[in-house]
Amino acid sequence: MLAQKLHLLRHNVLSFVSSRTGSDLTRRQYDVIVVGGGHAGTEAAAAAARLGAETLLITQKIMTIGALSCNPSLGGVGKGQLVREVDALDGLCGRAGDSAGVHFSILNRSKGPAVWGPRAQLDRERYRQFIQSELLSTPRLTVLEGSVDELLVSQPNPEEPGHHRVTGIRLVDGSHPILSSSVVLTTGTFLSGSLFMGQTTSPGGRMGDAQSCAGLSYTLKETLGLRVGRLRTGTPPRIVKESVDLSLAQLQAPDKQPTPFSFLNTHTHCKPEEQLPCYLTHTTPGVERVVRESVHLNCHIQQDAKGPRYCPSIESRVLRFPGRRHQVWLEPEGLTSDLLYPQGLSMTMPPDLQLRLLREIPALHRAEIRTPGYGVQYDFVCPTQLTPSLQVKSTQGLFLAGQINGTTGYEEAAAQGLWAGVNAGRTALSLPPMALSRTQSYIGVLIDDLVGRGVTEPYRMFTSRAEFRTYLRPDNADLRLTPRGFEEVGCVTLRRYKKAVSVRDGLQEALMALQSVALSSTRWREKLGNISLSENKSTTLNGLDLLQYKDVSFEMLASAFPECLSQYVEYSQRLKIEAVYRPHCEKQSREMERIRSEESLSLPSDMDYLSLPVSLSQEVREILDRVRPNTLGAATRLPGMTPAGIIHLLNYVLRTGQRNRHTEHRNRSSQKEGGKGQLCASNIPISQ
Repeated sequence: MLAQKLHLLRHNVLSFVSSRTGSDLTRRQYDVIVVGGGHAGTEAAAAAARLGAETLLITQKIMTIGALSCNPSLGGVGKGQLVREVDALDGLCGRAGDSAGVHFSILNRSKGPAVWGPRAQLDRERYRQFIQSELLSTPRLTVLEGSVDELLVSQPNPEEPGHHRVTGIRLVDGSHPILSSSVVLTTGTFLSGSLFMGQTTSPGGRMGDAQSCAGLSYTLKETLGLRVGRLRTGTPPRIVKESVDLSLAQLQAPDKQPTPFSFLNTHTHCKPEEQLPCYLTHTTPGVERVVRESVHLNCHIQQDAKGPRYCPSIESRVLRFPGRRHQVWLEPEGLTSDLLYPQGLSMTMPPDLQLRLLREIPALHRAEIRTPGYGVQYDFVCPTQLTPSLQVKSTQGLFLAGQINGTTGYEEAAAQGLWAGVNAGRTALSLPPMALSRTQSYIGVLIDDLVGRGVTEPYRMFTSRAEFRTYLRPDNADLRLTPRGFEEVGCVTLRRYKKAVSVRDGLQEALMALQSVALSSTRWREKLGNISLSENKSTTLNGLDLLQYKDVSFEMLASAFPECLSQYVEYSQRLKIEAVYRPHCEKQSREMERIRSEESLSLPSDMDYLSLPVSLSQEVREILDRVRPNTLGAATRLPGMTPAGIIHLLNYVLRTGQRNRHTEHRNRSSQKEGGKGQLCASNIPISQ
């Protein structure tokens, strides 16, 4: 059904594009132009159109919109949180993952729910079909095949910050300019991209596709004067499934009950019994031998450009960690695909040596390669040159998202694309830009890290990057972001908003119902039977308190008190998680409020940040030592400063009673004058 719908839509769009001459198309001014049809570009275009902006998506090939260029998977630890947040803001990738997933699992399940990582193996073709179907039927969105030659740049609006203003683009075919109020660049690995295999180098950002035009790189570097760096990545060979002896690999089954990414879905397209397994195997000393013998034939590995630390090539892993046994995951590429994706075996050596390396692994001793692995090098723009709205500081109307900002991964690209599309649309519609705090979302953490700290290697999201991760959980992304996305941002549809409000109200009612049920420890043991509740506890506990215990489930409480709790069983897992994390979230909320209330706290001018006996990263210490902020509020606004660092700094100053001498003198004077300033219990001036 999806394929038939897509075929009709694609036919209509291709007919539309081919039936209009370049001059016909360019007579229209668009609100937003998005360059690139990858994960960042598709989310950007869809978000801008949802916002109400007339949007043009330009891609080299309509057929490759939504293509999974590398691994056929979505989500993971940290990444799954991004997918859930993109979905909460009405993005595409979560619903696409539910439609195309063939193997669903929750990673990190042995740890707390805050760091669970929803993940799915995907059917490449079905994922691409879903994304194309959504885009090609989106109101106010036009899709055009073509390559952008350059950005149109004019004098800036003097009433806004910036040295330049982007007013549109020019295609490489020499047609008339296409004008717009905002442009979003999502060039991925195509910006001055080069492909590497062995000692062979060719231009391109993906095998079978050309690189972006040189004029676009020239505009960014020379006309706009942006600082540009070079990064690299790679992809493994694709292996013919029938040539693999899976009996020599360890089977990894999916979860028995798939967990959807999207808050709109209660189940996935793939039925539980139809899911495909993955397989785990490992490298051998023979793999290391092939890598070492082929280093001189591998020009990609000898380049200076930084590669992804957390998804390195097998050459990098072997050379960096000699003598180790490395995991290799054999992952399906789709329900009907005859290929396997060897996760962990990204390589750029000559094809004949790739085959020799694969056959050093027992399960792959007869492996056949359908397409060899290769490396990619590409330009990226140093992201510290962007604002939190992902607009280039020096250039009005120009937004960047995805790998052009130095990130790696579909999920990071999708998150940036959505937010860049939102702000490009808002700018075009004369609305103020929006920002997400790192205390509100993983998207906020991602963007704050990029624009505040920059990158020295491809950036990947982890839960450890979020200081308030017990609050920024995958289960509550809809409650955190959907209402704001509808009420303030404007990128969320009414249907999703109503669903989120209904869930929010239902959860709130359920929490109140739990708190209304209060019993002594003895009575609880009588009601629930054998639960690990201390017999010495004489205090009264309500249902929410009890739900914090590991061996107590909401279903148990609903069975004991069906008259007031049974109607909320559909929220059972979310209520359990909420109960477990409520004390932590309340503590974090108090910490965030403390930061806001203590902004006027003066910091000693002679404080030795480099040797301060508190938990601060070396990066944060160096920032504080270099800038030496006068107040806590000034410290919070430093690029690269984290909320956790601010809390540690605040606690230290309060604990030691250190103050700037001038502030102490002023406070003493205020006290003598009788009440021009008041002191709280901790002796901190309170702003009136």
